[in-house]
Amino acid sequence: MGYIGIGLRAQPGDVNQQAQEREQLSVISSPVVSPDDRLGEAIREIRQTAESELLELLGNVSPSFFETIVLDLLHAMGYGTSRTDLQRVGGVGDGGIDGVISLDRLGLEKVYVQAKRWQGSVGRPDLQAFYGALAGHKARKGVFITTSTYTTQALEFVRSVEGIVLIDGLRLSGLMIDHEIGVNARVLRIPKIDSDYFDEEAS
Repeated sequence: MGYIGIGLRAQPGDVNQQAQEREQLSVISSPVVSPDDRLGEAIREIRQTAESELLELLGNVSPSFFETIVLDLLHAMGYGTSRTDLQRVGGVGDGGIDGVISLDRLGLEKVYVQAKRWQGSVGRPDLQAFYGALAGHKARKGVFITTSTYTTQALEFVRSVEGIVLIDGLRLSGLMIDHEIGVNARVLRIPKIDSDYFDEEAS
C-alpha cells in the first residue's frame, strides 16, 4: 500500500487503491443485517403501506359509513358490553354528536363520539363546539376522531379541559390494523430452533 506524504502528488493508481481500501473497510465495519432485522423492516413497510391505503379508503367512504367504522373500531377496542351498546346518531340535527357508547348495561355511563372524515386539519372551534355538545348532553367523556390532523390550537384547547380524547388519521389507521377492522392479518410460520430439545443433559 502506498502512502501520500505532504507536498507529494498522489498517483492515479494510489488514489484508486485507497478508494478500494476505504470501500472494503466500510463493508467490514458496517453491521451485518440479520434475517430477523430484514423481516422486521419488511413488516414495518407493509404496515405503513396498509395505513396509507386505509386512510385513502376512509377518505372515499360516506360520512355515515365512516361513523359506523368508528363505532366498530371502538367496540373492538373493548368499549360497550355488546355492539348494540354503540349507537350511531349522526345526521342533521345531531347536535355535534355522531355516536354514543354505553359503557354499562344500564346506560348510566356513556361516551359520546364525533367522527369527522376531513381533509383539512381540525381546529380549535371544532373542538370547542364538541365540548359544548358534551355539556349539552351532561356528558363527561368524549372521543373526537378524524381522518386528518389537529392544529396546535386544537391540541392546546383539549389539554385545557378534561374528558376529551383525540384520535387523528394516522392513529386511527394504526388502531384499525391492530384490531383488524377492515383488515385481514396473515400468520407467518417462522422456524426457530428449540435448543432445549437438543440439551441431552436436561433430558
